[in-house]
Parts: sequence; C-alpha cells; structure tokens
Amino acid sequence: MKRLTIIAALAMAAMGINAQKPMTAPQGGKAISDELIGIFFEDISSAADGGLYAELVQNGSFEFNTTERDEWGPGTAWKFLRPGHSLGYIRPFMDKPLHKNNPTYMRIHIERAKEFYDYKGWKGVGLQNSGFGGISVKAGEQYDFSAFFRNAYRQDDKDIRIALVAPQEPGKDPKVLDDTLINVNAIDWERYPVVLTPSEDCKNAALQILVLTKGDIDIDEVSLMPKDTYKGHGLRKDLAQALADLQPKFMRFPGGCVVHGGGDGFWDTYRWKNTIGPRQNRLGLKNTWGYHQSMALGYFEYFQFCEDLGMEPLPILPCGVSCQGTNGGWGMWPTQAQDVVPMDQMDEWVQDALDLIDWANGDGTGEWSRKRIEAGHPAPFNLKYLGLGNEEKISPEFIERFKYMYERITKAHPEIVIVGTAGPGSHPDNPDFENGWKLAEELGMPIIDEHYYEPNTFFLNKRQYDNYPRDRKTKVYLGEYASKDKKLIDALAEGLYLLHVERNGDAVTMTSYAPLFARRDNTNWNPDMIYFDNERTYLTCSYYVQQMFGQSSGQYYYGDCVKFEGDAPDVIQPQENVHYGQSVVLNVKTRKLFVKLCNASAEAKTANIDLSRFKGIKKQATKTVLSGQANDENNYDQQPITPQKETFKATKKMTIELKPYSFVMLEYAL
Repeated sequence: MKRLTIIAALAMAAMGINAQKPMTAPQGGKAISDELIGIFFEDISSAADGGLYAELVQNGSFEFNTTERDEWGPGTAWKFLRPGHSLGYIRPFMDKPLHKNNPTYMRIHIERAKEFYDYKGWKGVGLQNSGFGGISVKAGEQYDFSAFFRNAYRQDDKDIRIALVAPQEPGKDPKVLDDTLINVNAIDWERYPVVLTPSEDCKNAALQILVLTKGDIDIDEVSLMPKDTYKGHGLRKDLAQALADLQPKFMRFPGGCVVHGGGDGFWDTYRWKNTIGPRQNRLGLKNTWGYHQSMALGYFEYFQFCEDLGMEPLPILPCGVSCQGTNGGWGMWPTQAQDVVPMDQMDEWVQDALDLIDWANGDGTGEWSRKRIEAGHPAPFNLKYLGLGNEEKISPEFIERFKYMYERITKAHPEIVIVGTAGPGSHPDNPDFENGWKLAEELGMPIIDEHYYEPNTFFLNKRQYDNYPRDRKTKVYLGEYASKDKKLIDALAEGLYLLHVERNGDAVTMTSYAPLFARRDNTNWNPDMIYFDNERTYLTCSYYVQQMFGQSSGQYYYGDCVKFEGDAPDVIQPQENVHYGQSVVLNVKTRKLFVKLCNASAEAKTANIDLSRFKGIKKQATKTVLSGQANDENNYDQQPITPQKETFKATKKMTIELKPYSFVMLEYAL
C-alpha cells in the first residue's frame, strides 16, 4: 500500500500536480478569489487568422469579398500563375459549392500546360498563396497541405503539382523547398491531403498549386498547417505557450465587440453554431475590426484550448442588441444608435444559449452535445460561466432583452453563473454604469463586467474597490482594462492597481487585460499585451506583470505582513495617490506563499517583511524582479525589460530595498 502511494505521488508530480494536502490558512487572512487573473481573447488585430490559429494560407476558402473591404474579392491573397508558356485562366464560381456556408470556389481552366515543344522548365496553370506576409517554414519540419478538388464536366484525371517555393528571382524558376504530384480523379468534392517537408528554412515562402493536365478543375478550402501545433490542436505553438506561461485561470472569448457585431445588420453577428463542425462547413464573416474571420478558430477550439491550459471557459453571447459603437456610433455619444432584435424573435437567442450549455456540458442525449461527441470530445467541457452581452449601452431595449434571456437561462440552468455588463465605460459619471449596476442588483446577478482604458495616472492613483459595498451579491469582473501605453511605468501602474484588486479580492472575482494579441503589420488597437509577426512574439512590460500575478494566485490575502519605512504603523498599502504598495497571498492548494512589492515612484523604498505567522517555510525561496527606467519599453528591436530570477535563503523576517520603478515577487514553499 505504501509503495502504491509513492508511485501515485510520483505520477502526480510528473503531471505537475501537488500531492500534498491543502494547508490551513493562518489567522488574519481575507478569503479572496483564486481566479483573479485570466485572459481575454478577441479576434482583433489579426489575433486569430494569421495569429493564434496556425493556418498558413490566407483566404483559402476564397470567401473574401467587397462587403469586408472595397478592394477585396475571391482572389485576394492569391496570385494567378501560368509559367513556361502555359495557357489558361481562373474564375470564381458559386454553383454547387462545397457547403452552403462556403459558397465561393475557384475554377482553374487549363488550355496548355504539360507539353509545349518539349519545354522542360516550370509549367502549369494555377495559383500561388504567400500567406500572411509570407509563409515561414523550417527545414525538416512537416506541413500538412490539403484542398478540396473536383473535376468539372466529368473530365479526365488531373495531375497537380503542390509545391513550397522560395522567392523567385527574375527570369528563373522558383527554388523548390519541397513538392509533390497528386492525381485528382474526383467528379464530386473530395479532400486531397499531402505532407510537405521543406529542405531549408525560409521566412517568406509561397505555396503553389499548378495543374498540369488540360481541362477544368474546381478548388476550395486550401490549407497549409504545421504538423507541430500546440498539443496537436491547431494553434501556433509560441503564441499558445506565451498564454500558458501566464498561468491564466479563465479565458473570455470570442470578444469584445466581435460578439455582437451588427454594424451591417444582425446577419454578421457572431453566432457560435456557425463556428463548430468541419472547417469547410463554418460560416466566415466580416469582422467588426475590418477584415475576414474564417471561423477556423471557433468554439470547439476555444473550449479545447481552455481544457489544455486548465482554464475556465467564459464564452460571451450576444443578447439581441448590436454594438452601439459600430460604423461611427461612438461619435453619437450619448445617443448612439442601437439596433435591436424584435422581442417576438428573442426565443431564438435564448435557445442559442441553452443549446450552447447542452453542447458544452450535455451527455449526448441532446442534439448539440451529440455534435460535440461526434466531433471527437465525448467528455463534457464543464462550462461554469456564461456571459450575456458586451459593454452595450444600458438602454431600455437592452434591459428588456437581457432580462428575457437571463430569466429563462437561469431557470433552465441555475448552476450556470451568468456574467452581465456594466456598459461601455465603467465610471460613476457614466449613466450606463449606474444603470448596469441597478439591473445587476435587481436580478441578483452573480457577476458584472466592468471595462475601462485609462492613462497610467488613473491606475497609479485610484483605489475605488476599497469603497464597494461588501453586502452586494454581485461581484466584479474587470473584463477589459489597460493603461494607455506600453512603457514600464504603465505596467507598474497596472501592477499597483492589481495589488489593490487583490486586497479587494472578496469584491472583485476576475480580471483580464485587453487586448491580448496584435499582429505587427495589422494592428487595430494599442497597446496590446503580446505583439507578434510570423517568426516570433514580442512580450510587453505589461505581459510580465500579468505573468507574475498569474503565477501567484491564491485563496487568502494578508495585508499586514509588509510595512514600508516612513509609513504610519496602521497604514496598509496600496493607498490612493501613493505610488508603491504590497500584497501577500497564500495558496493553500499548492502550499505556496507570495509577497509582491511594487514601487512605481522615482525614489527607492524600503520594505520590512514579517512572515512569522506562516509555519513550515522551506529554506530556499525565489525572487523575481522587473525593473528599469520609467519610459523603457519592449519593442520589435529590443526587449530591455524582462524578469530576473534568483534563489535566496528564506527567512521569516527580512528587509528588502526596492529600486525606483521596480516590481518584486518573492515565492516561498510551505
């Protein structure tokens, strides 16, 4: 029996599970949420296609169109090829498509390709795609190509050359990184997969599809994916790992203003049912931020990623009211136009929510949970939270529709924790904020979502959660916030503010910085936590502050273990208008203790730490320091601000000197 216990403990350790029993918290602590730090994913600044989703082909479904951008069409991101005196043309078609949600495909007509006076060079008629500013490939790594083909008019088989090529020099054939020949004999849509393995690294490769046989062939849903994705689930490894390293406790998705869209009418509102199932069956849409969403990164992938990272999923559903800010609506404040679904049509939106709960949590007896099981996930996703609406103006029309959905969902599923909204600007002088809180208290809503983006002076000086009533049933989710720049002082201001949030972790239950991702050459919003290009990520100062808070979650807060020299004995930091502070958090599950110290001022500070109440502190502890000059910034050329770690001999009492503009985290094992 003893041997089995040891084996079990070793197995748990290998999986990263602490085998020790949770400890009892010493007296003097305040119970707080241990889900304070999460992430908020929205497809803004090309965060999905060309970002977290690992697909390397752009517009592989030929569905880009002028509704999205005036200059766009089915051929966007594609180049027509007919090398070596080949002849032919391409033309978009919509007759008998692959799927009704994917109506456009490309027909390739070949008049002459394979033979021309024994021409031996590069030849064929077809297409080239360079992805999102070039396709980055690595030597020896495998890439999964696939496309749906169909011979038009029941013609002869077609030989097709699939190639990864390096940039072509003028007057020369392209340098082949890898290629293969396939024979297409299908007279109805059929998927043809091949694996390509480039012979060398190339940052700006292109995919070529060249038909070598005379006739006509249809092509749709072209894909090129790295075989090596995060846990094999189709996400770009470095971007997914950057999120995993934050140790987030939940993920809110798919937005943001992406949720309720509606800038062109409710036809382009994000509907989760159109984002599951086979990729070729999903309905791509115009994105609120001005580009195309393929929905290849959809609800199944979001939930799967939450499972991979051990995060609680927090999906946000529209509730029959459009974003008042689309198409210039923000300029109409405070009388923005809101489009609304007629009340006699609201049952459809309620049913979407009920079906989502079945899809995520059902046992297969319901229609939608059967779809999840058929997609390869027999176990439920264990959905706990569900958000309704995203920072809508709290108008009478919104209130009526929100209540309608809230009451029916909670009646059918009282176990689901509903997250509401406090409107587009969570400040007391904003009538939406006041109306949102009135609605929350009237309904007894469990959680309300507050949003604000402010200069760093706001986060340095405000401590409003100290004054929130503790008898409220409704807790706060700070779902979108950030200082309006990405310098070190902005990150420290956010860190100081999060110390205040931790102190009020009985009133605030969750937070998530926003936005999360931004592609370097297609940024809709600044600042963002993580910038990226095809090759690498660029982690901001704010990223590292968020990371330290994610690493130091716990269930108990202690405010009297640290005293700054010069403060009165009864002062507990962080104070309003004081630019330094501290927080001590205990995680009884992992048996770890965290001391966080922030100095966002220009003067050094001395902190005296007394951890005498905590028994069993191990001899070795870890110190992480983030420091620099106030206006230092991580950018594409250099990353001067990164955490510096060291181990030290742990003592229950110690004095620590805080440099100007620094954040320090001490981690103790118990």
